[in-house]
Amino acid sequence: MFDITGFSDFLFKNKFIVTVLVIATFFLVKHVILKIIKRKSKRDKRAPINTVNNLFTILIIIMMFNLWSDEIQKFAFSIAAFIVAIVLATREFIQCFIGFIYIISSRPFRVGDWIQVGPHVGEVHSTDWAKLTLLEVDQDNYQYTGKTLYVPNSSLITSVIKNLNFLKRYAMHHFTIVRDDSVNPFEFIDALYEKANFYCSGFQDVAVRYNHLIENRLDVKISGPKPHIQVATSDVGDTQVFFTIFCPTESAMKIEQDLTEDFMNLWFERKALKEQAKIK
Repeated sequence: MFDITGFSDFLFKNKFIVTVLVIATFFLVKHVILKIIKRKSKRDKRAPINTVNNLFTILIIIMMFNLWSDEIQKFAFSIAAFIVAIVLATREFIQCFIGFIYIISSRPFRVGDWIQVGPHVGEVHSTDWAKLTLLEVDQDNYQYTGKTLYVPNSSLITSVIKNLNFLKRYAMHHFTIVRDDSVNPFEFIDALYEKANFYCSGFQDVAVRYNHLIENRLDVKISGPKPHIQVATSDVGDTQVFFTIFCPTESAMKIEQDLTEDFMNLWFERKALKEQAKIK
């Protein structure tokens, strides 16, 4: 008597043989059907032949999935675990590549621009899929430090990017002078304004145009191009004088030194006059 249970066990234990037999049977049946279609069909045979091919392909796939469902499920879990491990191991590289796609698509800067990424300030030297290369710039004196910064592209996604390109030509230069409260700086602030305007007179017309260019590009009002001087006091009672000068970057430190010299001369002159008045 035929043992159905034993035959079923044999089939499940020898899935490879069953797979070969099923595929061979399907191809044989399909071949017979296609021959019948080609022999009896008098119209265009391509449509029914294509339908039969697709139908048998789908049936083979369904049979294979049913037959090898357990093995496919285990393999899928293995692949998923392997992919997760690969993603975790290469997470930084993936983030760098995503950052590269971001800077290409959004173009927040170009090669040659001055930018700030987090605490790093520099001129963009080059970009690739892994990193951004910057020539470091000291933001206080607008000079190259001689250092090269390699910033991973992953930080471009999580950090604020500031485009400082207009600083390459003109800068809104700020500096502060702190003295004691023995002299009132308002007594000679007009003289300081005259000195500041004199130092800026050589590039005043260009500064006005560049100032308007920046305002039009950013669509905001910025200080300048005229010099601005503000007097305040510190939390310990010292006098603070804040200078804001819109000037070429290469002239910023020279103007700062000249104005500092003028301030010191005027301050010590006033202090000397006060001391002489006390003596008399």
